[in-house]
Amino acid sequence: MTVYEADLPGVGKKFEVELDDETRLVIIIHNTGKRELFLRREEGADAEKLFELTDRLARQVGTIMEGAYFQPIRTESIDTVLADDTLIEWSKVQDGSPLAGQTLAEARLRQALGVSVIAIQRGEETLTNPGPDTEIRAEDTLVVLGSQEACRKLDDVVAGDAELDG
Repeated sequence: MTVYEADLPGVGKKFEVELDDETRLVIIIHNTGKRELFLRREEGADAEKLFELTDRLARQVGTIMEGAYFQPIRTESIDTVLADDTLIEWSKVQDGSPLAGQTLAEARLRQALGVSVIAIQRGEETLTNPGPDTEIRAEDTLVVLGSQEACRKLDDVVAGDAELDG
């Protein structure tokens, strides 16, 4: 992520934050304290105004965003540490994953990687304690229990970056 800063003489400062691809969040901080937020979807395009905030409200929102009221757990994926090295982790199955189309029995995740599937989130539905005949589909989110190393190996497999050994 890159942040660009520019002075706006007589107005204040402009910050542009690269989000993804060519999209940028543009923040103008006026000398009066007012903040305006814009979204520019691609280079050279006009920025769309999202909203503006007073100085006081911007500071309140900023305090929330910096985590003064709530500190989320900082991990690359959603996981919960149970004890020592044991995690519960949510891993989304991508289209190119070798798991897509296999049943839990065929995938043999416990034997191959050391993770146990305790639930599958499929759209709005959650399949708790899925049986061995449950098919794993692309876009499913597997809720698994395993060591940190086993969960990292699973992340590579669900992303399609590694084959399933075993």
